[in-house]
Amino acid sequence: MPRTREPLDTHLLRILQILLTEQSVSRAAIKLELSQPALSNSLRRLRDITGDPILVRGKTGMVPTSRGLELLAHANDALSAIDRITQPPDDFEPARTKREFHLGAPDYLDAMFLPNIAEILRREAPYAKLIVHPINADYDYVGSLEDGGLDVVIGNWLEPPPQMHMARLFDDEVVCMIGSQNPVAHRELTPKLYLELPHLAPIPYVTTRQSFIDGYLASQGLQRNIQMTIPYFGMVAGMLLRTDLIFTTGRQFAQHYARYLPLTILPAPLPFPPMRFYLLWHERCHDAQEVIWLRQCITKVATMLGASLGNSRQNPPTRHPGKP
Repeated sequence: MPRTREPLDTHLLRILQILLTEQSVSRAAIKLELSQPALSNSLRRLRDITGDPILVRGKTGMVPTSRGLELLAHANDALSAIDRITQPPDDFEPARTKREFHLGAPDYLDAMFLPNIAEILRREAPYAKLIVHPINADYDYVGSLEDGGLDVVIGNWLEPPPQMHMARLFDDEVVCMIGSQNPVAHRELTPKLYLELPHLAPIPYVTTRQSFIDGYLASQGLQRNIQMTIPYFGMVAGMLLRTDLIFTTGRQFAQHYARYLPLTILPAPLPFPPMRFYLLWHERCHDAQEVIWLRQCITKVATMLGASLGNSRQNPPTRHPGKP
């Protein structure tokens, strides 16, 4: 039965490196602040572990064996790796990073929120990459946060996932959006009329839960008349301009499209709570400097947009026909 060899610890690995670098037991002992007998004992242990003399006598002193030169290269690599493990990470520098960031978000945010995030990243981290993953009913964003596929997720929920770290970003007022050609655009929108009208609705991006709007209505014992559902918010404006459908959404989204298209924004006829947007991330990257920086960038954008939403609520353009 072969004899079990002694394991090689970091201390012996460091001695191996210095012995092979200095090629002298006495010089290595001085550098390592060890006695020569102690170092000679360590050399014997290393020879036993590696099965090689490591250093042999030459004409002018000790010289490494062929295996010893190979072991020196391995020792250098191993000790460098250990140093990287035990040393704290370098300070994160956005201007120099080439990191690839992964952000999950519903395309509801495409028109206003994400472009502002992209602007900050291009200005402050020009070598970084940003990959935006669309959050929909088929995407397991919780699993992706856990396994590293995503760094952060932005979304709105009546009840955010409890197992994640969470930061509140901003609140958005719920309004109704309709094509200006629709006769309802010029009528008072009562709760009864609202529930009876044909609604356009997005497919919820969490399969096990209702959307924010329908979740609230269900809590009040109400149900709207959803006639069409769509997978992408970018389809909303075109659908409203060509149909008699009504769409319930946040003021920020509605105002963006009403600036350029003949769309009318109506006050919601029911006391919906504000659409509250959250930033989610997993414990695995809670203390990662680069992800902390990304979260700060997102929070900065949210603060800016939240301020603009506050101003718009003071003078809301509730009936805005837009531009032809």
